[in-house]
Amino acid sequence: MFYLKILVLAENYSKPDGSLSLHYIHTRNKRYVQNGIDVSVISFRAKNDYLLDGVKVYTLKTYKKKLVKRYYYDLLVSHAPNLKNHYKFLKKYSKHFDNIFFFFHGHEVLKTSEIYPEPYGFCKKNSGFFTIMRDIYDIVKLRIWRKYFEKIAYKSQFVFVSNWMYDMFIKFVGLDPEIISNRKHIIYNCIGEQFERNNYKVEKQKEYDFITIRNNLDGSKYGIDIVTRIAKNNQQYKFCVVGKGDFYKFNKKPQNIEWIDKHLSHEEIIDFLNKSKCALLPTRADAQGVMACEMATFGIPLITSNIDVCKEVFKEFENVAFIDNDKKDIDIKPIFNKLQNIKVKGKNKKYFAKNTVDKEIELFKTILS
Repeated sequence: MFYLKILVLAENYSKPDGSLSLHYIHTRNKRYVQNGIDVSVISFRAKNDYLLDGVKVYTLKTYKKKLVKRYYYDLLVSHAPNLKNHYKFLKKYSKHFDNIFFFFHGHEVLKTSEIYPEPYGFCKKNSGFFTIMRDIYDIVKLRIWRKYFEKIAYKSQFVFVSNWMYDMFIKFVGLDPEIISNRKHIIYNCIGEQFERNNYKVEKQKEYDFITIRNNLDGSKYGIDIVTRIAKNNQQYKFCVVGKGDFYKFNKKPQNIEWIDKHLSHEEIIDFLNKSKCALLPTRADAQGVMACEMATFGIPLITSNIDVCKEVFKEFENVAFIDNDKKDIDIKPIFNKLQNIKVKGKNKKYFAKNTVDKEIELFKTILS
């Protein structure tokens, strides 16, 4: 057994009460624990220490008082590093770690105004002042990270959840690729266990032609306006939109859309997918799009957006088709009919834990051996 003790930095973390904040971090950590790795987490927003599925979660206060001088960790893992907490921690405590792994998931190393679309008009953060302040913050953020990564690269590894994410990192952080040429790794996020174990039931009676599930309807990058436009132009089909938000309080909902104003568990998502003929999940920006990967792996026909990251992550999936976000009158019928006639042979395992998280574990072992 390869014994390994790691400390993970997370802005927030899943909780015993069922809260799934940044759950993609906990999904990894559970797999680490199952493989005999001792995992501790500093959750910067935690108010108390707790144990979750064998993962020890601590407050920053606990680390400062009890752990910093008493415990040795083989490596430090920083997920989606930000300036407010991760950078401050690293500046003060990085000297205690011989190996640091940075995992990049999105906005933390992007210039948001260039990547993410303008917010919907009804959202509060839509003022010119907010946009200017966000751009100034991004300029400062990227400059600080570039200098720090150059300084700390000699004992660091840089993990990106897609090739697109790596390309954007180089573009916006401005780091010389040669500095991390032997230290960069592309490892995709894994999907939830339920989507590995379960398969789409084609034979089950369907209530909906199209299903769209989003945690936040009001984020313009998730394209609920695109879904709404498609529904309006394709009245012969029944659409279901699941998720919380104010979008339909400010935008007219077509009669062929049923809106369910709630968040779903993984089990509930699977139930809704089995009641639907096709998933419709457009996006304007994403580093990978884990929910779409879960649906595609589950086996339901999926329609998503014709953007670079989607084409990258779904290129091996027979049951995925693409639409142009900006096309005003999308005729969904030929795409829908083509997907309904595809017979998928076996389950695509690209995003199974054994092909994602287990690669991280092997990387840890390689670096430490």
